[in-house]
Amino acid sequence: MALCKIEAVIKPFKLEEVKEALTEIGIAGLTVAEVKGFGRQKGHTEIYRGSEYTVDFLPKVKIEVVLEEELLAKATEAIIKAARTGKIGDGKIFVVPVSEAIRIRTGERNEHAI
Repeated sequence: MALCKIEAVIKPFKLEEVKEALTEIGIAGLTVAEVKGFGRQKGHTEIYRGSEYTVDFLPKVKIEVVLEEELLAKATEAIIKAARTGKIGDGKIFVVPVSEAIRIRTGERNEHAI
């Protein structure tokens, strides 16, 4: 059985909705990291102590999920529905193949490890 990893970069306030959507379709675990990035959103200008400066990198949340290929379509659709606001900066989803997964505690491999 093939494994895939979804890396989704989303707006921070959408994290709980995305987590709930993935849990509903049977995803048992995920990894979350606070990240910063920029793209079409281009950042914004702020004033700090009287000086104007540009904030290029905006706060985002990166979610990583390793799952069986059979769940891939459902998972990506769940993320899209939960994370979409319709405004620029909603994020991106990347899907990459996983050649092997190992649970450190037990040594279980691949689908048994996730």
